[in-house]
Amino acid sequence: MIAFMTNEQYNVVKKQVNKIINAKASVNDPAILKTVKTLAWEEVQQSLSDMTEEQASLLEQMQSVDDRLAADKFFYELKRYVIPFPALSESKLKKLFPKVKKLKFPLIDAEDYQTMTYLSWDEKGSQYRMIVAPFEQRYIGLRGTFQPSQQKALCHICHRFTDTGMFMVETKGEIVGTFTKRGNTVCKDMKDCNHHVETLLHLSKFIRHIKGN
Repeated sequence: MIAFMTNEQYNVVKKQVNKIINAKASVNDPAILKTVKTLAWEEVQQSLSDMTEEQASLLEQMQSVDDRLAADKFFYELKRYVIPFPALSESKLKKLFPKVKKLKFPLIDAEDYQTMTYLSWDEKGSQYRMIVAPFEQRYIGLRGTFQPSQQKALCHICHRFTDTGMFMVETKGEIVGTFTKRGNTVCKDMKDCNHHVETLLHLSKFIRHIKGN
């Protein structure tokens, strides 16, 4: 069986399995546990609405996970079916950031591509953060300043209330010589953010806001 789920869908499965584990650890009523399992499976079915019978058979095993050890084993086996983020070449990245003269691309482990919905890194020696993300059937590049916040806020990519900062992009205005700044709060830890993205909906809204669409 080939890879069939995105990182977002994998995150949904993980979240629902964790709900089952937590329920088993705190609830003794079989009826309640059955309800938790049923609701968890429905969430997965909704996220992977076009899965085949073979794929469904694999994922249904989540309902038999009893503890953390079993969950970790299940996640490890499931990870091989996650479609990795494309390893973009240096030339493609330069096309996404045509105004950046000296683009410094970070080294990324091959395994990390399987846990990415979007690619992001901070430029060393500056306040700039780079984001490469899927948007309207293609990939786009965003370069903006990133200012960490001392208070928790909503990340507009993974939609969690967590440690964030302000990502701000400056674009040319309609009048010559003027500029427009648009931004929003995103996770400080980009890797952790990718581990919690469950849908492209919030990421697309974030990009549209930044682009002024």
